[in-house]
Amino acid sequence: QVQLVESGGGLVQAGGSLRLSCVASGRMLSSYAMAWFRQAPGKEREFVAGISRSGGNTNYADSVKGRFTISRDNAKNMVYLQMNSLKPEDTAVYYCASDRRASSTRISTFRSDYDYWGQGTQVTVSS
Repeated sequence: QVQLVESGGGLVQAGGSLRLSCVASGRMLSSYAMAWFRQAPGKEREFVAGISRSGGNTNYADSVKGRFTISRDNAKNMVYLQMNSLKPEDTAVYYCASDRRASSTRISTFRSDYDYWGQGTQVTVSS
């Protein structure tokens, strides 16, 4: 059974930083592209950042470019999201997700392309 577990969320002031972590069990993440999505109250879940299997390629939503960095450690089966210069509009529940296709070269921004999701971790940025 595949499980993804996020951690690292919390309450931070605007301009601050947080580092989210996602650890997987039941699946070797090195075979799959991974991504972070987020969902704010009353809004659709949206793509934040994605990373290729090797970590050599990344993709970011325009709203987080230059502030967030996605990375991975395949030896530890983990994915990270470093979030700097946080803004109140970054407040959301953040989810990590694993692409449904092994050995794919894509970094999809579509929720339907991901088959396993974590339970989410709350990030709250105060103004």
